[in-house]
Amino acid sequence: MSERRGKTTAGPRHRRRRTALTVGIPLALTAAVTTTYGTGLGVFGEGAQQTASAATGATTAAAAPAWAADTADGFASVNSLGQNGTYGGRGGQTVTVKTLADLEKYATAEEPYVIVVAAAITMNPVGKEIKVKSDKTIVGQGTSGQIVGGGFFLGTGVHNVIIRNLTIRDSYQGVWNDKDHDFDAVQMDGAHHVWIDHNDLRHMADGLIDVRKDSTNVTVSWNRFSDNNKTFGIGWTENLVTDITIHHNWFRETEQRNPSTDNAAHAHLYNNYLQDDPGTTIKSSYGNYSRGSTKMVLENSYFQGMNNPVTKDATAAVVQRGNTFSGTSGRNESGGTAFDPKSFYAYTLDRTADVPALLTAGTGPRTTIGTATTPSTKAAAATLTVAKDGSGQFTTVQAAVDAVPANNPSRVVISVKPGTYRETVKVPANKPHVTIQGAGASRKDTVVVFNNAAGTAKPGGGTYGTSGSATVAVEADDFQARNLTINNDFDEARNQSLSGHQAVALRTAADQVLLDGIIVDGDQDTLLLDTAAKDRLGRVYVTNSYISGNVDFVFGRATAVIDQSVITLKKRWDGTSAGYITAPSTTADRKGILINRSVVNGDVSAGSFFLGRNWHAGGDATLRPQTTVRNSTLSAAVKSTPWSDMGGFSWKNDRFAEYRNTGPGSGAASSDRPQLTDSQATGQEVADWLGTWNPTA
Repeated sequence: MSERRGKTTAGPRHRRRRTALTVGIPLALTAAVTTTYGTGLGVFGEGAQQTASAATGATTAAAAPAWAADTADGFASVNSLGQNGTYGGRGGQTVTVKTLADLEKYATAEEPYVIVVAAAITMNPVGKEIKVKSDKTIVGQGTSGQIVGGGFFLGTGVHNVIIRNLTIRDSYQGVWNDKDHDFDAVQMDGAHHVWIDHNDLRHMADGLIDVRKDSTNVTVSWNRFSDNNKTFGIGWTENLVTDITIHHNWFRETEQRNPSTDNAAHAHLYNNYLQDDPGTTIKSSYGNYSRGSTKMVLENSYFQGMNNPVTKDATAAVVQRGNTFSGTSGRNESGGTAFDPKSFYAYTLDRTADVPALLTAGTGPRTTIGTATTPSTKAAAATLTVAKDGSGQFTTVQAAVDAVPANNPSRVVISVKPGTYRETVKVPANKPHVTIQGAGASRKDTVVVFNNAAGTAKPGGGTYGTSGSATVAVEADDFQARNLTINNDFDEARNQSLSGHQAVALRTAADQVLLDGIIVDGDQDTLLLDTAAKDRLGRVYVTNSYISGNVDFVFGRATAVIDQSVITLKKRWDGTSAGYITAPSTTADRKGILINRSVVNGDVSAGSFFLGRNWHAGGDATLRPQTTVRNSTLSAAVKSTPWSDMGGFSWKNDRFAEYRNTGPGSGAASSDRPQLTDSQATGQEVADWLGTWNPTA
């Protein structure tokens, strides 16, 4: 994109599953400044198309989807108290709910149910906790399942319950150390065999999770805990009954009980990430606490900036193995004898050094869990193979795209074997449902690259212009790219005489575009997120990916979410540090660019980059450009006044805001740095951007 006024024309392996599609996940999603791209793999999840349902009320699916067969690991998998493992409502009817009445109806029923929450459900009254009965799975549909202002209660004897893939938030009543409102996200009193997995739990009046009164056989895994005082309490009993496994959870900006474990018979904590960022209003009081007669085994967890990271009572035991403490202070204790977790169940530890990146990318709700599909109605995808060495059906990616039938009715996967493919690729509008997927072990193994710029001469005359410079151009709806790198390696330094240095790596001009586990690399104008026309909707969801550049390198008029990804800032061709991350050109009736739960980093000077500027394409005063950056970690490279005017239009007349960002590049609210209120933030979630679309593989 031009720097001047005008414009020239980028899961978890510890549970049992039936099927899984593996793609890369970032291994550099940390607050530390790094430009290294990750190469590790994570579970993308089971692909399933969404079952159509009414706008309100509940609907039933003819058959349970594949993810409904997932079962718990850890202590929730151990046979005891007459219950063999934890599998929730598997075998019962699958229902989709969008109202509080329907959620409560099925959660409190005596029969087993798999309950798919497909909307943001507000509790009434605030603080309401639905009393869940046994044999239930309550699961969010992708990222759209939310419980606002309340939670769930599991009473004495309730068992075999799964609470999964939900965002549970915002029962907070304005008092930080609230003694009057016992409004938890999940509370259990005497329950057993409970699995709490892949949830986003935050900003509640009391605990995010309370495991009380002899509750046992509980596993808490792959959750994100944030923005809370009393986070996760266990015990409050004189009896040594509770067996609990807590693994792969991310605690961020939580003050106390992270968790606090009181009189637990066996508490196994491993591969958790406890993070307290400097310069924020929430300061950790303590991290993992072993109280009373608790026996705790604490393995391969990562503590960043925490005060009193590990504490124990004189009567309690903590056995530590393989933990990392970075920038921590205060008590860090161990002692006593505990137990061998492997005498109860099998498990595999991830390397401690990988934990921050693994959990930043992998915790919280996944787009691939909770999609209620009937397997028998899902059309099998056709696969075309591409290999440079001739071992596939095609030797170029474009040749495979050309072979896709016009107006194809179902998905075609173009599997590209490792190699560097120097070509341009265009997926035309009449070829929907195309996936381009790298077949290598890493997203770096398969590279599609070219070096056109806006000013590059075209054969036959003229120049390419910005949009025409794209290495990969997507004009077809329901497109997906996974596990590969898309690059524009135009060399600005060697082409200073050329007019027009905008060089797009990837251009999208379509609706329902999923970019998962990819690298999009360039300098100026790396990622153009556009729509087919000004009046057409174009939604793009980017997750588990890396995007790099320096000037306006995420830009366009699409409704786009960049979620759980790394945005890497690069120096200019002459070695200087200056640039803009986003340049939205959003129409007034659409959402613009949302950067959510991501990391901004790069080897550039402090205070040298804007988060964005307002692009009124063609001088169109009717546009209302929008960028929201929320719940993300910002490096020191971000300016203290992070928004900028463009083309004679003031950014303050458009839509630019932040919400609960952290890191040295974050800052307090001011007239030059708007911050969303909690109320405003509820309307700027991922689900608000994507609407009825639930991206799945």
